[in-house]
Amino acid sequence: QVQLVESGGGLVQPDGSLRLSCAASGLSLNGYAMSWFRQVPGKEREGVSCISGGGILTYYADSVKGRFTISRDNAKNTVYLQMNSLKPEDTAVYYCAARASCRDYKTSGGTYWGQGTQVTVSS
Repeated sequence: QVQLVESGGGLVQPDGSLRLSCAASGLSLNGYAMSWFRQVPGKEREGVSCISGGGILTYYADSVKGRFTISRDNAKNTVYLQMNSLKPEDTAVYYCAARASCRDYKTSGGTYWGQGTQVTVSS
């Protein structure tokens, strides 16, 4: 059974940092591009970042560019999202997704995704 489990969310003050992790089981992430997207109730899902299967190419939404960094450790079957300079508008449930490529990461949820982790940015 394929599982992606996100962790690392929580409550943080504006300008703070969090590091999200996405651990996979039942699936080798080798060869899969991995993305993070976020969802706020009543709003459209937003793809925020994607990393290619080999970890060479990374992509970011304009809203997080320069603040978020995606990375992966294929040996640990884990993907990370380092989030710095967090803003209240970053508040959302964050999901990781395994996908064939990063080509459509902004509009497609991917092949597999996890249950999400809540990130709340508030003073």
